[in-house]
Order: sequence, then structure tokens, then C-alpha cells
Amino acid sequence: MSRPADDEAALREVALGYPEAYEEFPWGHRAIKVRKRIFVTLGSEEGLSLSLKLPKSRHEALLLPFTEPTHYGMGKHGWVTARFGPHEKPPLAILSAWIGESYRAIAPKKLVEALDGGSAPGAAQPKRARKRKKAGRRASP
Repeated sequence: MSRPADDEAALREVALGYPEAYEEFPWGHRAIKVRKRIFVTLGSEEGLSLSLKLPKSRHEALLLPFTEPTHYGMGKHGWVTARFGPHEKPPLAILSAWIGESYRAIAPKKLVEALDGGSAPGAAQPKRARKRKKAGRRASP
């Protein structure tokens, strides 16, 4: 049987594995942040709960019986909350993938590019150097 505190510890480890991730405890809940912005909150008081931003998989995630739009108006901005009772086994692989999606949605582009080896989908490509004309030379007609 899974214990909520053990599941929270496992997901905390996943979240803190991302570049520049750190934790704080506003409102008495564990918040994992990157550059002062929360990308996941975790709690295990009466079972496991977590909230994260899912811009790509939000609609599919909300079809699952353990999810709902995050309260306080956050749901309309792509935030989803997942809750599990004290005797339920959360799908840690799915939740870990969601943590990655949330990190990528919140973290600065440069951190995401570095994380993905410079090949993040939609990442800005380096600008090509312009050829400089040599002084005093003109192109012939």
C-alpha cells in the first residue's frame, strides 16, 4: 500500500531535479518554484494532492476521475489539481510527466532549452551572423 507522504517525497524529488528548482512553504503547503514562480504544489495531509500548470494536456487530464480545475480562478489559466485518498495509489509516472510539462510551461525559455539540449519544441533558434560588407568595396552591377 502506498503512503501519501512517500508519494509526495517521490514527486518532490522529481520536481527538485529540474534546473534551479527549489521549495518554499507559502500557506503551509509545499511549493516547488523556479525563479520565484511556482510550477507545482504538493500536499499529503489527507491523502496526496498536487496542483500544476498543464497547457498541453489539461483537457485530457481533466477527463480523469481524480482531477479538477484548480480553485481560486487558476483553472481557467491551465492549472489542474489531482487528489488521491490516503489508501489510493497515484499514477506516479503520469504525475511525474505532468511535473515536467508544468516546469516547461513556467520556467524561462533559456532553462527549458538547456534542459532539452537546445532542442525544445518552439525554442528560438540562434540567429545567423550577417555577412558584413568590407569597407570601400561596392557590389558590381
